[in-house]
Amino acid sequence: TRSAPLAPAAGRDESAEARLPAERPSKTRRKEASHDLQALGVALLEMKDEHIAGLGFGETLVDAIRAHRNIRSHEARRRQVQLIGKLMRSADVEPARQAVAEMQLGRAHDSLALHRSERWRAELIAADAATTRFASEHPQADVQQLRTLVRNARKDQSLAPERRSGRAYRELFQFIREHEHDA
Repeated sequence: TRSAPLAPAAGRDESAEARLPAERPSKTRRKEASHDLQALGVALLEMKDEHIAGLGFGETLVDAIRAHRNIRSHEARRRQVQLIGKLMRSADVEPARQAVAEMQLGRAHDSLALHRSERWRAELIAADAATTRFASEHPQADVQQLRTLVRNARKDQSLAPERRSGRAYRELFQFIREHEHDA
């Protein structure tokens, strides 16, 4: 024998369930958010004080970031990072995220420029045709000075092929960097 379905309990408001607050994030999500803020705080430690002050953080957070720079103990630094992460929970972190992203993007651009200059130096030392290409891409460059630097770098390299340094080698790199920067 089957029994009839149970009727709703007397006095129970079914719409009350719809009015319950949204479910809280899980402990895992809260920990991930906390670790993200700590990582952002660590990235902020690399910025200059003036830049951090311009992000609109409260004085307590700015002081915590400054204090971290003076702490030498590993464990104390770890706890300070946790404090910075905790203080960031109540701060508007979007400007900080943008500033960190811009800082990291700037480093990437600098790294690419450095590699491009190193490639030019290797090509210039390896082949005469590279001098013509460099001069056509950088019309403001003094071609005579470039040829002299290339010749001297080749001479340095022929004297000590295992050594990739030498005054002429460095001077050629500086010349390339200056003209790559101007381009």
